[in-house]
Amino acid sequence: MKVAVVGCTGLVGQTMLRILEERRTPVQQLLPVASARSVGKPITFQGKTYSVLTPEQALTQKPDVALFSAGAAVSRTYAPLFAETGTIVVDNSSCWRMHPDVPLVVPEVNSHVLHFEHRLIANPNCSTIQMVVALYPLHVHFGLRRIVVSTYQSVSGTGARGLAQLEAERQGLSTPATYPYTIDLNLIPHIDSFSEDGFTREEWKMVNEARKIMGLPKLSVTATCVRVPVRVGHSLSVHAVFEREFTLEQVRDVLRQAPGVVLWDDPHQNRYPMPRDVEGKDEVYVGRLRLDACEQKALNCWIVADNLRKGAATNAVQIVEHMLRLKAGSLVV
Repeated sequence: MKVAVVGCTGLVGQTMLRILEERRTPVQQLLPVASARSVGKPITFQGKTYSVLTPEQALTQKPDVALFSAGAAVSRTYAPLFAETGTIVVDNSSCWRMHPDVPLVVPEVNSHVLHFEHRLIANPNCSTIQMVVALYPLHVHFGLRRIVVSTYQSVSGTGARGLAQLEAERQGLSTPATYPYTIDLNLIPHIDSFSEDGFTREEWKMVNEARKIMGLPKLSVTATCVRVPVRVGHSLSVHAVFEREFTLEQVRDVLRQAPGVVLWDDPHQNRYPMPRDVEGKDEVYVGRLRLDACEQKALNCWIVADNLRKGAATNAVQIVEHMLRLKAGSLVV
C-alpha cells in the first residue's frame, strides 16, 4: 500500500507516522508531503529514508491512502484532487467535517456510516472525539438529552507553535506569540476565533460535530473551551443529562465494556485520569463519576485523552484500518 502523509513535519503528522509504525499498518511505500520549504528533507519511516515531496508530486503517484494534517487551506485545495484519483483521503482539518456528503467518523461510535466507495472522510475535532467515545455508549443505554462541557486543552492542540510559546515562557525566553496572552501559569478561555454570538469556533465545532457523529441532530450541547499550560492531553468536565434513570454502577458497567474507554474512577484512592497519565496512550480515560446533586438523570464526569493520538492521528489511522477491512471484504467471493 502506498500512503501519503500530508503535513508530515507537523506534530500530528509526525504522530501519524509513529502510529502507522506502531500499529504495523501495511505501508509498502511512504509519500511524505509538506510545504515547499521542507521539500527534500529526509523522513525516516520503518527503517527507510524518504524525501519530502510537494502535494503535486505526491498526487502524480496516486497513493492508495492519504492522511491530511496540514490545515484547512491545504485540505480544501488538495483533498478533492487526491480523492478524484481514487485515493482514500482522511482529513484532520476542519475543512470537510460538516459537509453533508463527507462522513465524520469516530470508529468506536459510527464506523457503520463508512462504505468502500467513500474517498473523502473527515477526522473530527480532538475534544469532540474523546467526548463522544465516552458518552455514546451511555447514550445507547440511557438516551442522551443534553451535554454541558468545559474543556481544558493542552498547548499541543495548537501544534509546535503552542509548545514553543509555553516552553519559552517557562525559561524566560522570547518567542513569537501564538496566544493573545501568556499561557504559562495562566488559563485562556479562548480557542479559535469568536463568533458574533460570543461563542468561539472551537465551541461550535464541539456542538455541531457531536450531533453529526452520534446521529443526534437535535441534541442540546453547549461548550466552553479553555487553553491550559499543559503540554499534551485534553481534559473535559462534562455534565450529561439522559432520558432514562440509571445508577452509578450501571454507568460503570457500560464504560467498562465500551470500546476505546478506560474507567479510572476511585476517588477514595485519589484515582482519576490526568493529562500526564494519558500521554502516549490511545484510549479515552473517564473518572470522577457523580450523580448530579441538583438534577435527575444527570451525570457529571471527567474525560481525558492524548489529543495528538486518539484526538487526531490514532483516530485517522483507525479510519484507514476500517476502510482496508471494507476493501478486503469487497474482494471476498
